[in-house]
Amino acid sequence: MAERTTSVLFVCTGNICRSPTAEGVFRHMARSRGVAGRILIDSAGIIDFHAGEPPDPRAVEHAARRGYDLSDLRARQLTLADYHNFDRILAMDRTHLRELKGEAPKGTLGRIARFLDYSEAWRGQDVPDPYYGEARGFEEVLDMVEEASSRLLEAIVAEISR
Repeated sequence: MAERTTSVLFVCTGNICRSPTAEGVFRHMARSRGVAGRILIDSAGIIDFHAGEPPDPRAVEHAARRGYDLSDLRARQLTLADYHNFDRILAMDRTHLRELKGEAPKGTLGRIARFLDYSEAWRGQDVPDPYYGEARGFEEVLDMVEEASSRLLEAIVAEISR
């Protein structure tokens, strides 16, 4: 019997702050847990303004302080194929959630959720955009992403272990 696999796509506005942070943190946790090879992990932006660019240097710096490497990631825009290629498409905020659901092809709506719905501490909230803010905004994003990623990983490990 083949091992079960799954896939996760994190989505924010431009794919340079929140979603690459979530991708990097979640990938690190999946590797540490020994299941990274069974989970396709990626991130994308609603808009293509930053396509091909690395994450915001502040996001890279704050993530590195906690042991996460975002340096190889590059921004890309969400594609129609992503709706079919990913089992979970996780929006960073309610605006992204609304846009994702509004563009979802038939049969893919159930794959879309808000990322913090996996969080105990921040369930139902948005991951705030730190782009125009201070350093503490990037730390707050990391706090939220770490907690939600941990719970998401637990759910996925239970799913792929069945």
